[in-house]
Amino acid sequence: MNAVPAGVPSPCINVCRMDVASGLCEGCLRTLDEIAAWGALTDDDKRAVWQRLEQRRVAWPRLSEVAR
Repeated sequence: MNAVPAGVPSPCINVCRMDVASGLCEGCLRTLDEIAAWGALTDDDKRAVWQRLEQRRVAWPRLSEVAR
């Protein structure tokens, strides 16, 4: 029996703290709106969020380091 693909994985790493200055989660670098909408997004929309996260990692390296 073939397993059903899980789709696009969540970027959540269970470090759920919002940075007041940036409005981004210190763990996954998503906004509250992105976090709240995640379950309803299409796979294409989730991939778009992942692309924005890569851009944010460059722009907000301090936040990326906090989660590690």
